[in-house]
Formats: sequence, C-alpha cells, structure tokens
Amino acid sequence: MQDNSTFKNDSVDRFCRQYFQLERELDYPPATLLREAKVQDALYHRLYDFKALAYPPPKRYQLRVIKELITRIERSIDDWDSHEVSEDLMTALSILLAQPLPPEFTAAQQKSYVTYTLSLLDQSDRPSPQPQITLLEARNLISAAGTTGLRTWEAALHLGQYLTANPSLIQGKRILELGAGTGYLSIICAKFLAATQTIASDGSDDVVANLPENFFLNGLQGSDAIQVMDVKWGHALVGTEDEHWNSGKPIDVVLGADITYDGSVIPALVGTLDELVGMFPQVAILISATERNRETFNVFLEACEKANFRVEEIDFGLPRRQDQRGPFYSDQVPIRICKIVK
Repeated sequence: MQDNSTFKNDSVDRFCRQYFQLERELDYPPATLLREAKVQDALYHRLYDFKALAYPPPKRYQLRVIKELITRIERSIDDWDSHEVSEDLMTALSILLAQPLPPEFTAAQQKSYVTYTLSLLDQSDRPSPQPQITLLEARNLISAAGTTGLRTWEAALHLGQYLTANPSLIQGKRILELGAGTGYLSIICAKFLAATQTIASDGSDDVVANLPENFFLNGLQGSDAIQVMDVKWGHALVGTEDEHWNSGKPIDVVLGADITYDGSVIPALVGTLDELVGMFPQVAILISATERNRETFNVFLEACEKANFRVEEIDFGLPRRQDQRGPFYSDQVPIRICKIVK
C-alpha cells in the first residue's frame, strides 16, 4: 500500500496535532475526506503506525480515538464498492483491543507523552519536520506537595505563541524562567529561538528532578544552552557562601507563566523579581497569567505597586479555538501577558 503519510490537508493536520496534544475534544476531518483511502492511510501512518511513533499517547487515549475514527469513517461511506475502511486502521484497532489496559484510576495517575506543535514557526513548504515539543506530563495529577508543575498550562502556551511571534525578544539573550514546570517555555527559547543561555528554574524538588527528562525528549540533553536551577521565591538568590549568582553571568529576560494563581506566594515572587532587577537593572520581565480569579490577579498588581513596579499589559489577542493550529488551548478565559517595569 502506498505511504500517504506526507499527505497535506489543513483539517487532517489539525486533527493530528490535537491528537498528539491529547486534546479531549478533537476536530475530526469531514466525512468527504475520511472516506478517502489516501486520508485514511495518512491518519494511520501519522497516528497509529506503532513502529514510527517514538512518543505515542497513552493506550486508553489511542483506543478511544481510533474507535471514534473508524465509526466516523464507516458512517461516511455510502458506496462500499468505491470506498472502504483501511485495513491498517482495523489492524491497529485489533492490536489495541488485545492489549491489557490499566484501570482508569491508575491511568489517570500515570505520566503521558504530550506533543505540542509550534504553528507560528511552521513553514509548510520546508522539508524538515514540524517544529514540536514533546513533554512527559502528569495531566490529571497534582502532586502531594501541591505543585502544579507537572503539566503545561494555558498561560505558558499563550506566552510561547507570543515569543515565537516575536523571536527577537529571545535571540542572543540569556533567559531565566521562574516556575518553569514542564520546561515548555525554556525549551522553546533554547531549541527554537536561539537564546544564548536558558535557565529553567522552579522551587519544587519534584519539578526540578523531572526537567532533565523533558530536555532529553527534545534533544537538549547535555546542551550548554539550557540548565535547571532550584530557585525558591523570597529566598536570597546569592547565599552567604556565593560570590556571584549564575557564575556572574547576566540575565536579559525573565519569563513566568501561570505563577500568580496563588495569592499567598505573590509577595515572595515579587520579592524575587525585585532582587533580579537589583542585580540586572536592564532585565525585561514578561509574566503570563490566566485570569481565573480577578481578586488573585489584583493581589499581584498591588504587590507590584508596593515594590514600585509598573505593570504594562501587552496586546496579544487570545486566538479563537477554531483558528488555532497548535498549540491548542481554551479561548474562554482571559490570558494576560504583562511586562513588569521598575
């Protein structure tokens, strides 16, 4: 059978990108496409060719999607003499049905590979693969320590889009990410935006321990362009035994995404920002925040005012869900990107 894995179609590409991001609600290609053999071949090779996929989604997710996909294909066919369901897809379904699956509760506690497509960096006419980031995430789990850093949140995805749309903000700069979580933004800076140095920092021991694995998944293991650092907000960056922080290297840009959600830690966060500005007066600070609770965001604004920071909101519109090509995130809750200026 001919390999149609390179078949290009916007609705097929969008569906595949959503699948690898483990989206719950998928936009399946229309029936007029699903019945076509070349489309089914492309979907098989891109989603279910087990030999070709280095980091596939969890088995339960794969099974749920392929069941729905085949059901839709069958419904799309009105002339079975002209169209049929791909044998490869049916074989993939049989293999998945034959494999033991963990109970749903157990599966929910396990980490999964999540692959995000950076659509603003995508040049469809170039032969190289689509620019993507693969992360190992615990999407349904918040650790016992209370950290939310084991998955990538919407504010990071939105700030990542802003940075890829404005690469000059990062190119040739030294970057510090606060509350790096999965390292999504740090990996974008180090792998795609030509940062000179990127520091992915977090105050959670679990998060710091997990970051090197995500670097490895993106070909950054052993790279001098990116490193992990334990930074606990509110604690002095330079200890009594240290002569310089970060070996005396300056920081040009500080990034933070979804780090203002907990009002109790905001004073410590702002204290760390103040210390960074004291060390590097020319540093640029960009904070992205999903406004789930206006009161919490106001706490952040008030803490910035007390520290003599000015908060300037950047105009970067939240893309409509139907217009997103990757990464995919909700357009129902406002996400603010702010520049913090002393």
